[in-house]
Amino acid sequence: MLHFVPSEFIIPQSMETDEFRLRMLSIDDVDKDFEAVTSSTKHVSKVWPDSDWPDGLTLRQNLIDLGWHEKEFQNRTSFAYTMVTLDESKVLGCVYFHPTTKSDYDAEVFMWVIESELRNGLDERLFNEVQRWLDMDWPFSNPAYPGRTISWDDWESLPEE
Repeated sequence: MLHFVPSEFIIPQSMETDEFRLRMLSIDDVDKDFEAVTSSTKHVSKVWPDSDWPDGLTLRQNLIDLGWHEKEFQNRTSFAYTMVTLDESKVLGCVYFHPTTKSDYDAEVFMWVIESELRNGLDERLFNEVQRWLDMDWPFSNPAYPGRTISWDDWESLPEE
């Protein structure tokens, strides 16, 4: 099986700031994750504009999605992190690292925070922390942030490897 990161690379289990923690998204997060996603449908749908997710998301479908993310993490084929408060009482968002086929990039990074936290700048703080984390602790040399540092139209027009 091909891995997204080198086999000797030790996957970071978490990253923590003074206001949130990123850790592996798992099926144990289903209820809190479902609440976060469904309370922020309008904003979350912008993460992947060519998808209809999360329209019509059910708790059961969310459980299936989280199981899929957890298995991909275990297989080292992509990495989904839940963003939680430090006391783990609430999901604030998610961060995803995916392999890419776009030339000149070695990862695609997506993230979102719940709509209620947008006004206080949490999305920008998360983005800055994730960039720093990738620079310091991950083996990627040129991660892409579609919809953030590159427009979706420009991203879609990039050549494949």
